[in-house]
Amino acid sequence: MATSEKATITVAATVNVPIEKVWQFWTNPQHITQWNNASNDWHTPKATNDLRKDGAFNYRMEAKDGSFGFDFEGNYTDVKTNELIEYIITDGRKVQIVFETLDNETHITQTFEAEEVHPAELQQDGWQAILNNFKRYSETH
Repeated sequence: MATSEKATITVAATVNVPIEKVWQFWTNPQHITQWNNASNDWHTPKATNDLRKDGAFNYRMEAKDGSFGFDFEGNYTDVKTNELIEYIITDGRKVQIVFETLDNETHITQTFEAEEVHPAELQQDGWQAILNNFKRYSETH
């Protein structure tokens, strides 16, 4: 039986705030609902996050006009405070997020397995847009 390895995509950003603030804004549902969207016509009205190994998360993502929505959810496989988050999305794809301290800045590298429905470039653009939105939110709050 042959298994095909999934293609991976990486997005990254350097956030001009200390790691402790980045970690809080990345993991606290109160903040997640403020930045977790790829464009202004989408939002995350609800988020839950049990941030621990074997814990689960669920971010409800919806078009603001109500035309479409979905639950982005999964289970954590590894969590190291201020360093690393790994999880598996409910469709089986793996995600790794690495947080690195650079003086008073934090570099975030997010690598995820691509899904097979949408073109890889579209997926990369969407995940990068969410990461860029996180950067903007973190640097202004």
